[in-house]
Formats: sequence, C-alpha cells, structure tokens
Amino acid sequence: MRRFAPLLSLVVIGCTSGGSGQTYVLGSAGPWTEGYGRMSQRGIELARDEINAAGGIRRKKLEILFVDDSASGAVATRVAKQFVDNPAVLGVVGHMSSGAMLAAARVYDGHLAAIATTATTPLLSGISPWTFRVISSDSANGVVLANAATALGLKRAAILYENDGYGRGLSASFRAAFKGQVIANDPILGDITNAEPFIAYFKRERPDVVLVAGNDASGLVILREARRQQLAVQFIGGDGWTPVVDDTAASEGALVGAPFTAEDPRPEARKFVAAFHAKFAMDPDGNAALGYDATITLARAIEKSGADRELIRKWLHGLDERSAVRGATGPIRFRRDGDLVGRGIVLTRAHGGRLIVEKPR
Repeated sequence: MRRFAPLLSLVVIGCTSGGSGQTYVLGSAGPWTEGYGRMSQRGIELARDEINAAGGIRRKKLEILFVDDSASGAVATRVAKQFVDNPAVLGVVGHMSSGAMLAAARVYDGHLAAIATTATTPLLSGISPWTFRVISSDSANGVVLANAATALGLKRAAILYENDGYGRGLSASFRAAFKGQVIANDPILGDITNAEPFIAYFKRERPDVVLVAGNDASGLVILREARRQQLAVQFIGGDGWTPVVDDTAASEGALVGAPFTAEDPRPEARKFVAAFHAKFAMDPDGNAALGYDATITLARAIEKSGADRELIRKWLHGLDERSAVRGATGPIRFRRDGDLVGRGIVLTRAHGGRLIVEKPR
C-alpha cells in the first residue's frame, strides 16, 4: 500500500521515557494522519491495551512509540534510524507502505526486527533476515484477483495503477495471470482528483472488468466518477481498497481482495471484531487487523525471548505450525524470506458499507 503526505510528525501515545525498567517498548511507523493509517493505529492500540490489561509482558507494560513516516521512503529511512539508535526499542510494527518498508528495511538490517503490516511489494521478500510481514505479497494477490475475474467470466480487462511499488507490483501480477485480454494499462497519481477521461474511455471501449491497483483515495475518485457517468462495469481492487466501503453508494458491488473481513467466522476474528467495536464503536478493516496481529506477534517474541533484539529475530524465524501466533487474520508464521506462510487475501464484495466474502460461482 502507499499514500504520500509531505510532513514528518511525531505521535507518541502512552509512551514514557522509552524503557524505564517498567516497560517494554516497540516502535511503530506509518502514515497516521491518513484514514488507513489511523485504522492500523487503532488495531495496534487495541493489542497494546489488551496485553497490558492482562498483566503486560513478563509483568511489564508494553508501550508503543508511534512515529509518522508519511508513507515516504526518505522519511521512513530517518524514522528507522531513530528506532535503531534508541536502545529501548525492541522491535517495529510497520511500515505500512511498500516504498517506506523497502527503504526502512535496509536500516533495520542487522539491528532490529520489523514486521510490516500492509507492505505487499514482491521486492520485500528476502530483503533482510530482520524484515517480516503479516500480509501476502502482491505476486500472490494479483493472481487471486485475476483468477476471480476469470471465474466470473470477465474476458476484457482495463488496468489503472498507482505508479509506485504497490501499484506496479499488483498490476503486473494481475496482468500476467489474467486469462483474457488486457485492453489498457495506465498509471495514475495516488492523489488523482479527476477520473473523467478514464471513465469516458471505459464507456467507449467497454471492458468487462477494471482493476484499480492503488489505495482507497484514488479508488473512490474513480468509483464516484463511474457512478456519475453511470458506467456499468465490474471494478476490482486489492487490499488497499478495504476502506472504500466508507462510501457506501460509490463502493457498492466492487470486488476487493481483502486480508481480513469483519464477517470472518473464526473465533479469533470474532473476538477481535467484538473488542475493536467495543473500544472504537466501529468495525475493523484489514489495516486494523494487520496492525493488531503484528503487535501481538512482537509482544509474544518479547515474552519468549526477553529484551534481546537478536533473540527476538531468531524467535520470529523459528515459528512453525505448532507455535504459530493465532492472529485476527489467521495463524502467523514466516518463511525464511520473511513472508507469511500459507495465507493470502480473501475475495470480498462491497455491499451496504461492508465487505462480504464472495462465494464461488
């Protein structure tokens, strides 16, 4: 995922002097002023509060040092150095965007374990033995979306992609796996404000499906313009689209490859959804669930390894089927390249402001 904001800001929530003998500290980086960043932050806060309410970690409180990285690689590099240089920080939840995580991973290498929440670029796989992620790679996610389009009988596709690591990776994977004809493949800006030319083109060329490989901001601009022009076409997006349901009318009927849905019937998911709703009076999305899962995974690593960065990294690599962390999104364990084992996105359809799991036809 990716979103850009120009300023670096520090947001410290519930963090005292960074590791007095009474606390364990995790760093967390993301674009906290953005809607999807704020959802992730809520998930992280919920995990922290649940851990502390249950007695903390080894009888110490868990505290989170939140720093805004503006979804920028340059800013993320500076943030990562702050975390590495702070001896109290034992691990990092984040970063969220692919570009930010790629830049930060090089700083964390050899120093600090970091678990990316929503960074999906294939370039992250194996970049460092200190880097992990709790979401599947775009190389897998694009295949899921392409196969779904094919299963629905959609034969002519148009693609719009944000011209960054996330957009390029997801669109390339979809394009390679799609069994039909791709009639257009065009870059867009993440902060696009006028989608009229694209929608007019689609009305003329009549694709069966339009993949928008980007985040919810660009997605909603496109969906709203499509509704204004009364374009009848199947839109589909990846994990970056999970917040589009906030606009019920514009998103209705769109397909979204989501890492999590509040409709998930698993006990871990139901417990998370109930707790999140009780705390924030709203349903969680995938950003919240992945932030929650990355936090409880690092907390478990500290519980098992103590305040030792190297042992924390080794414990994360040592997770297997039996010791996997039972997260809101599913079991969490990692391959040698830091990628998640055995789990991908779920195809959902926006309906009535919610993401409903799409049943196979």
